[in-house]
Amino acid sequence: MPRVVERGTDGNAAWLVTEAVPGTPAAARCPEDRRAAVAEALADLTAALHELPAADCPFDRSLAVTEAQAARSLHEAFVDLDDLDEERAGWSGQQLLDALRRTRPTTEDLVVTHGDLTPENVLIDPETCRVTGVIDVVRLGRADRHADLAVILRELASDEDPWFGPAYAERFVERYVERTAGKATVDEDRLAYYRLLDEFF
Repeated sequence: MPRVVERGTDGNAAWLVTEAVPGTPAAARCPEDRRAAVAEALADLTAALHELPAADCPFDRSLAVTEAQAARSLHEAFVDLDDLDEERAGWSGQQLLDALRRTRPTTEDLVVTHGDLTPENVLIDPETCRVTGVIDVVRLGRADRHADLAVILRELASDEDPWFGPAYAERFVERYVERTAGKATVDEDRLAYYRLLDEFF
């Protein structure tokens, strides 16, 4: 992660200056023969993050916290209803919130999560395809592992990113399950719920 060099405010604007992190975003177009390696590197990073001791993480992103934040975000008009995922295009804010409450999982598998784990927020060495750093960790904290899996798998499978696609999302899952020694499973209902939750942030 980048080290903070300076932060401050002048009353009108706030700023945060960090050191640069080497590498290029994992979302950058890369040669076809390296795409599987990038998907595997993303899976390795995700598994390593999820293996950190959650009890030691001071930031709470469990549903008790994030559902309340989602409702507040909607109330304060921070939800961009013109930029919803395709299956929810045209929904009202109240429809989003009702669906969120109706489909909330009854349990959570809490791990340390990035919170916005997109390929844009992971930097890699373009030659070795190894992860060199992560950025944009404002939503890092203890949450269900599907909070990360929902976002990264949506991005990898997207038709808007043809240099990845569904086959690379599948490779990610295979590698992730392998790295967790089969202890982690990927639940489609939870993926759908956490993609819905992501609409609020």
